[in-house]
Order: sequence, then C-alpha cells, then structure tokens
Amino acid sequence: MPKLKTKSSVKKRFCTTSSGKLKVKNAYARHMMQNKSKKMKRKARGTKLLCSADARIILRNFMPYSRKVKLKPVKKTAEVA
Repeated sequence: MPKLKTKSSVKKRFCTTSSGKLKVKNAYARHMMQNKSKKMKRKARGTKLLCSADARIILRNFMPYSRKVKLKPVKKTAEVA
C-alpha cells in the first residue's frame, strides 16, 4: 500500500500533543482588532484543544501518521421507542 500524504494546510493549523490530542490556535484574533472588546482579544490568545469529534475527523482524514492510538469505529446507539 502506498504512503498517505498529510494535508499541507492541516500541518500549518494543528499540532498534536503527546497524548494524541490536537492543539489549535483560537479564531478571531487576526484583523480588525479595534472592533473587538478587550475581553474577547484576551480570550483569543494562545491555543486550545480541539473537541474529540472534530479531532477524530482531522486525524483520520488529513493527518494519517499523527495518531497515537488506533481509532475505533463510532457505535450507533439504538433508538428507544
């Protein structure tokens, strides 16, 4: 099987932690900062962890060699009538 390529845009936006979670820079901190409140600008500093559902999509589709553990398929719950 051929090697899989990592999406180059994803390489620039995300990085993985040692436990396999994804770190991402906060949004709304780039331009037109004079229109944003001090509180919003302060909260937009630094990085945060991506939620597990979104991280799963990124790791599975765009960063094939950054996974720490093998991802299990999502179980569908039976609807109770």
